[in-house]
Amino acid sequence: MKPRRPRILLTLTLAFFAAGALRALAGLDAALAQDPAPPRASPAPAVVEAAQPASLGATASAILDLGARRQDISAREAALREREALLGATEARIAEQIAALQAAEAELEATMALADRAAEDDITRLVAVFEAMKPEEASAVFAEMDPAFAAGFLGRLAPTTAAEILAGLEPQQAYGLSALLAGRNALVPTRNR
Repeated sequence: MKPRRPRILLTLTLAFFAAGALRALAGLDAALAQDPAPPRASPAPAVVEAAQPASLGATASAILDLGARRQDISAREAALREREALLGATEARIAEQIAALQAAEAELEATMALADRAAEDDITRLVAVFEAMKPEEASAVFAEMDPAFAAGFLGRLAPTTAAEILAGLEPQQAYGLSALLAGRNALVPTRNR
């Protein structure tokens, strides 16, 4: 059994040196990339043999540093991709909400236009009714109306019909309605010439 021990030790020693040499060659590129120092004159052979274990440690450290850096970069890239996906989803939700608001606004405008048309149609019908009434009957109705409301109707009536209705009112009421008619556009801006 004694002859086997030296062979096993010799084989283990050769395997250890082969592994060290492979590691040194694998990490050589990384080590050169990190240490751009100018080449020096090669040291004596005894110094090279003594420096190999230290350079192997530095190479292994550099390889570990590169691995850690790659993991850090990969983690950052994953976080950025996640943020980008969240931003995309948020933008899509905002676009949907804007579209919904625009649709609601268009629907509201359509409803308001219908209401305005309906109100205008009602007022036009009432104006036609007042024009068809006898002036004394219309004057009795206008005497009971709120003055601002009555002035609005008088402004839409034909001038002869409005004059007949005003003539049928008491002079103080007729004056008040005339003043309202005359002043209702007083605050409208005019162009300066």
